[in-house]
Amino acid sequence: MIHFSKLIRHGQGLAPVLLKRATSITLDWDVRQKSRFESTDSAGRQVGVFLQRGQVVRGGDVLVGEDGSLLKVLAAPQAVLRITHCSQHGTPFDLTRAAYHLGNRHVPIELQTDHLKIEPDHVLADMLRAMHLIVHEVQDRFEPENGAYGEHGGGHHHHGDDHGHAHEHLHTHGHAHEPAQAAHHSHGHQHHVHGPGCDHDHGHAHDKPQA
Repeated sequence: MIHFSKLIRHGQGLAPVLLKRATSITLDWDVRQKSRFESTDSAGRQVGVFLQRGQVVRGGDVLVGEDGSLLKVLAAPQAVLRITHCSQHGTPFDLTRAAYHLGNRHVPIELQTDHLKIEPDHVLADMLRAMHLIVHEVQDRFEPENGAYGEHGGGHHHHGDDHGHAHEHLHTHGHAHEPAQAAHHSHGHQHHVHGPGCDHDHGHAHDKPQA
């Protein structure tokens, strides 16, 4: 097993030719938020990651092994709840309110300009729908916001796509935990579920493909 104990945020300063030769590991957030874990890289090697306590790994980061080898970290798509505002019964400010209430509950949140993402939780989903927000489950990479004082060992600031990956949505939703009173709205390949009183037709306003 090769041990990796040094992390370079986004591979900054490394020559492209070195990054091209590096092997990779694809991990979900549950693993990447740990400072110590084991995995298997793209070359089939057993790797052990031993970082500073409290240090997390982001998609696009590069780990340096005891033998000098480089290991690229890729964020794996996972089940998340994508939260958007209701244009007919609310405003984009509703997302700020939602982030406030989720933050009070210490829920990890990925903040984007037009949506939020959290890990699946039917209780939180029902709360958000009651606020007339649109909640649906998707498969996507999850990069929650840093704490107020950042993370140990790196000046990472999450800003949408600065991890060098496209937000590819494998649309397998329509199976989020839906309260009995919620109305189902069919929009081609998505099922948006709204809270009480939000029983209108949204067309495709909320189904813009991710860049």
